[in-house]
Amino acid sequence: MSALDAALSAQVASVNRLVGQVAGQVDRLSGQVASVHANQHQTRTELQQLRDEFRAFAMQARLAAALQRAETRVGVIQDRLDHEFGHHKVVRRTAVGMLQAFDTGLVSEEAVRAVGDQLMLQTPRYWLAPALVALAAWSADDQALCARAVQEAFRRAPDRTSLLFALVLRRQGRHAESARWLRHYLLAQDPAALGREFAVILESVAQGAFGAAGRAMLREALERWHGLLGADTGAQNTQIERWGAELRSLCPVVDGAEFPYLRAVSPQWPQLAGVLSGARGQQAVLDKYTAITNLEPAPTQRLEDAVDDILDRLVSEYDDEELPLRRDLAYQEAVITHDGDTARARTDTEADASSYDESLDYLTVQSTAALNPAAIGTSEATRRLAVAACRDWFHHAHQGFGRDYRAVVPQDVRARFGAAYPVGAQRFTLPAWEGSYQKPLPELERELGEHWDRHTAPFVASLGYKYTPAVALAVLVCLVALFLGGGGGGPAGAVMAVLIVGGIAWLIIRGLAGQCRRAQDSARQILDRAKRAALEQLVGARADLTAWQHAYEDADAVEARVADLIASLDTGTEGNSPFSGRTVTPEGPRT
Repeated sequence: MSALDAALSAQVASVNRLVGQVAGQVDRLSGQVASVHANQHQTRTELQQLRDEFRAFAMQARLAAALQRAETRVGVIQDRLDHEFGHHKVVRRTAVGMLQAFDTGLVSEEAVRAVGDQLMLQTPRYWLAPALVALAAWSADDQALCARAVQEAFRRAPDRTSLLFALVLRRQGRHAESARWLRHYLLAQDPAALGREFAVILESVAQGAFGAAGRAMLREALERWHGLLGADTGAQNTQIERWGAELRSLCPVVDGAEFPYLRAVSPQWPQLAGVLSGARGQQAVLDKYTAITNLEPAPTQRLEDAVDDILDRLVSEYDDEELPLRRDLAYQEAVITHDGDTARARTDTEADASSYDESLDYLTVQSTAALNPAAIGTSEATRRLAVAACRDWFHHAHQGFGRDYRAVVPQDVRARFGAAYPVGAQRFTLPAWEGSYQKPLPELERELGEHWDRHTAPFVASLGYKYTPAVALAVLVCLVALFLGGGGGGPAGAVMAVLIVGGIAWLIIRGLAGQCRRAQDSARQILDRAKRAALEQLVGARADLTAWQHAYEDADAVEARVADLIASLDTGTEGNSPFSGRTVTPEGPRT
């Protein structure tokens, strides 16, 4: 028996060594599997990063190419402007000096001949050249040359020529002659397609350049034009829409960092951000137009100084033939300013498109003088009058503006949770859950917690070791070993074989079950942290929603002050307003 015991002990020791080696190999294999999964996750992350970097590189390449093309195009356009219209610059510079010399009476016959010889030959189609010849000839008392030059200038551009002479004669104190030229100018106008220089008329009236008679004549024409165009419902609605676009452009962007939890969990966040942006736009509108209406323009020293400014603007404007190139140049320069971003450049140039339009209808001129006076060259003094004249468009646009953002205030703000979470080599996907903040917060916390527990418990349980098939397989292997061992070594051999095989199976099962328990514990900890984070987001979003509601109420309360400001606008208090004060509705004029 002692020999048999010694043999059994040696075999058991050998089996234990084999079991230890198998357990070590199992641990190493598990580590290698985890490493493979980690490498796969790292590879996916690197591929996503590479994709993002490639997209950023492609976008940067497009921007760089657009920037280079714009820089090249700017040079080409400038060369073309210099080649085709360079002499126009000379005429415009000469016009400024000529007006000064004409005012002092220092124009000689030699100057008249120089102007006629140079400007007429260099600019055969430009209206300003013969107009300057006419002024020079008049100063030099050359009636024949003056008459021919007037006829030629009037043939080339009757409206601008009439305006120039009206302003010059007004400056010389020839009021009756100035009014006649003003009448010529007005008769030459189409209220649906006014020339760009019409803004100078508005500026002239605002400065009182034509006196009471000229102002009455102009207001009569404007009233007539406003009646013609105001009967067009589409034209009225177009101006209301322009004012609506102005109000929307003043809305500030709501930074998501101000309400981080609400942005992260609420599917209604885009609506909430848009509504708050619109409400905060009320204060921006109030600030801008209060400043405009309260602005006191600097008084001019003499009326002639104001006329000089108007004349300078008239003679320094681009000719219609230059406008397409100037428009293209403005766009290319905007592309350069925005570092190749063609979309932003197009938006900027379209916003100032009226700066390069050959013609505008009277209603658009009136709105443009109020919204973007720099686009048509009017002053802040004229802008104040234009804003008052556009009061009804402003009013209807403001009503629609407030109505639009209030109409999309979410009635039911909800929180949504549902995402995939990496858990070791596995991924747990939380089914979507939504809760309404109309419910009490404790109830939402309870429902979300139960949702997490309901779906995480089966997932964690699925990571446990499956004992039933393993035990069944071990029993089967032991029976096979018992049969084989009994056939070769008798009962003692069979028992020994069963003990050896059973011990190995037990150790393997125990090792695998331990790994599964550790995986379960790790998964439980990861998912518990994710659950706590989700509950924190739920509570934080509720606090953000409360803060949003207070911010919205405060911003929306400014609407009444803006309405009061619009109602206070009155062209009747502005005796020199060049604009019509007719009342309009979105459907047309109201008598």
